[in-house]
Amino acid sequence: MNEIEIRTVDVVQYIKPLREGGSLPAIVKADDEVLYVQKFRGAGQGKKVLISELIGGELARAMGLNVPELVFMNLDDSFSKTEPDEEIQDLLNFSVGLNLGLYFLPGAITFDPLLSIADSMTASKVVLLDSMIINIDRTDKNTNLLNWNKELWLIDHGSSFYFHHNWKNWKSYLDRTFPAIKDHVLLERAQNLSEAVTEIKQLVDENKIVEIVSKIPEDWLFDESDPLTPDEMRAAYIEFILSRLSKIELLAKEAEDAR
Repeated sequence: MNEIEIRTVDVVQYIKPLREGGSLPAIVKADDEVLYVQKFRGAGQGKKVLISELIGGELARAMGLNVPELVFMNLDDSFSKTEPDEEIQDLLNFSVGLNLGLYFLPGAITFDPLLSIADSMTASKVVLLDSMIINIDRTDKNTNLLNWNKELWLIDHGSSFYFHHNWKNWKSYLDRTFPAIKDHVLLERAQNLSEAVTEIKQLVDENKIVEIVSKIPEDWLFDESDPLTPDEMRAAYIEFILSRLSKIELLAKEAEDAR
């Protein structure tokens, strides 16, 4: 398996906000002269959304799915000082430090459930991924999928792992399945679930899960309101994902029954 490398870049230009989502991600330019969609640590649900984005995106990549390159993005305090919009000014001010960016896919088209193409094997893997990471945000109303260069690309996993908003009860999620899969935008196309299970088990193992979780910046794991230490949180993410992998056949059956 290829080793995960996540580059760190500096934001050099704030270009424009993307107002489709409540967290106000934005298109920015970095010091490598590349455009990214930046997700901000100072947005509504804070750093936990960045963690979900990182783990979900890299798990998807490990499964052979298309995900824009993820990078860590340093944001300094100069941008908030020159921003006239007060809402964006506050967001930038609260986001000074390390954020997360996704490579901006120029010319990408939002996935249309009625018109866009997605092959059955890819759809099956996406359905199983979202069952594993309990991603509630890949529906007809908000697909979080793009078509780019005639391929399906996954974006925005920020609504995954929602147990981490209440660490006191996170263990109660270990034995659950994911009934919300019935609303998944790709469920009808997911006709190769058993084959997808086999492939995912070949591509994702404990070592890969540990490697992905190890990439979470220590700073993102620290919150005085949380009862767990950063090391305990890492262990919890690993335990949760391993529990999902161990019951992937059950998750596939749940999805098949819903389909």
